[in-house]
Amino acid sequence: MSKLSESSLFELTTARLRLFFREPEAVFWIFVFPILLSVGLSIAFRNRPADVLQVAATTGRLAQALNADRGLTAVTMDEASGAHALATGRILLLAVDHSGSANPASGNAGAVVPGSVIPGSVIYDYDDTNPDARTARLLADRAIQKAAGQQDSVPTANQQVHEAGARYIDFVIPGLLGMNLMSSAIWGLGFAIVEARQKKLLKRLVASPMPRWQYLASFLLSRLLLLVIEVGVFLGFARLVFGVPFRGPIWQLVLLCILASLSFSALGLLIASRAKTMEAASGLMNLVMLPMWIVSGVFFSASRFPNIVQPVIRALPLTAAIDALRGNMLQGTSLAQLAGPVAVLTIWLLLAFTLSLRIFRWR
Repeated sequence: MSKLSESSLFELTTARLRLFFREPEAVFWIFVFPILLSVGLSIAFRNRPADVLQVAATTGRLAQALNADRGLTAVTMDEASGAHALATGRILLLAVDHSGSANPASGNAGAVVPGSVIPGSVIYDYDDTNPDARTARLLADRAIQKAAGQQDSVPTANQQVHEAGARYIDFVIPGLLGMNLMSSAIWGLGFAIVEARQKKLLKRLVASPMPRWQYLASFLLSRLLLLVIEVGVFLGFARLVFGVPFRGPIWQLVLLCILASLSFSALGLLIASRAKTMEAASGLMNLVMLPMWIVSGVFFSASRFPNIVQPVIRALPLTAAIDALRGNMLQGTSLAQLAGPVAVLTIWLLLAFTLSLRIFRWR
């Protein structure tokens, strides 16, 4: 025990932990903020009954047919009022009746567009780039065809399925965990090293008998110790409050968290290797982390981005970490089946740590 307490690595690691817990802001951002963020997202994106979509029709007959569908609420408008309501977002769709019957809302005869419009048809005015408008179009057409006497060719029935693991909160918890592992590792190492360099502490340490590698290793060891609390508190909260499933082996989840944290720590070490000021380090950290917050699938799937940029996105460490965490927690994927994300994280760890050791500035 006495030999351990005399070890410079032990003293540096315990000093790192004491310095961390003396900073209330750091404790809040690493331990409390992810929990508050998950609560906010769970409320905003909770599972709710399907929204009733607001639409309009130019005749009372069409409006009555549309109101027969539980997913639609229809009002009667003339074409001019309907076009204005579409432009201002008050309705998602306007069904224009070209049967030539009188418009009960305006009292004018229904307009018939010459040329391509078939007399007696119904024209749907809607924005096809709006997902809700596309849904309204499908529901409106189904309601109008049914009102006209169309019969289903194949009998169908609904069977409701509500499984843990398919909710948005289940999707976003691994993303928040990956984002927190990255932020705490890069901020924790980057700012601490640059501050020590600014205060000439690195210059004093390098003149001591302490091996240089122990100073850098103390950051990694303190990160691993904090990781137990950081991951345990957050995932325990997610399990108890939201019922987020853990379908993969827990020991493999622990290994993935350690590997991800080490990879991000190496990245933080690389960022802080040459920076002389806090402003420079902060700019570099934002440059590295902000793009990954957006494209790596924290809040929505990374597959929404074009195929041409998918190879770049899949090569990012945060994407690999989140893919591996989601695979383990939600799908029960084994570590062997996660070889791709694990390889990406390992490569980032080795490259960033090796390069940072080569270019690290002690003065």
